[in-house]
Amino acid sequence: MRIAFLTAPEGVEQVELTEPWKAAENAGHQPVLVSTRSGEIQAFDHLDKADTFPVDEVVGETAAGSFDALVLPGGVANPDFLRMDDKAVAFVRDFFTGGRPVAAICHAPWTLVEADVVRDRELTSWPSLRTDIRNAGGTWVDEQVVVCERGDNKLVTSRKPDDLEAFCATFLEVFAKEAG
Repeated sequence: MRIAFLTAPEGVEQVELTEPWKAAENAGHQPVLVSTRSGEIQAFDHLDKADTFPVDEVVGETAAGSFDALVLPGGVANPDFLRMDDKAVAFVRDFFTGGRPVAAICHAPWTLVEADVVRDRELTSWPSLRTDIRNAGGTWVDEQVVVCERGDNKLVTSRKPDDLEAFCATFLEVFAKEAG
């Protein structure tokens, strides 16, 4: 399974990128780092710069249809930058219209709000997004991991880095069922 990991050029929470990436690789999937610019992305450990990672593909030069699933890592700045990029928002929306599974953690649902795909869905996130999700027509819940099935699409969400183990196990299970 080819899985897009979409990030902005900076601001992604490193552990929310690296742990799901490793989990996908260990399960035999092909993770692909997609960003809004070529080159490298700058990850963060909360507010401190962490490692850089090479971009594999660029939004606008690749199609959502070339992937089987999407993972949206968090970080406060990452989804804020993504939701200001029309091509990134369209890329995310295409996964929903194409019926492919999506997983998002922490602040990543901000990008889902901008893509207008949370309406009538139950999801979780970092608590500060609660009002944004509700205002966008979603139902916010405070749970470690939430799987929402609507139509052909499945959405997996988690709240924070402490939820990564459950998040990774759940999105891998959901993605495997979709591929099967």
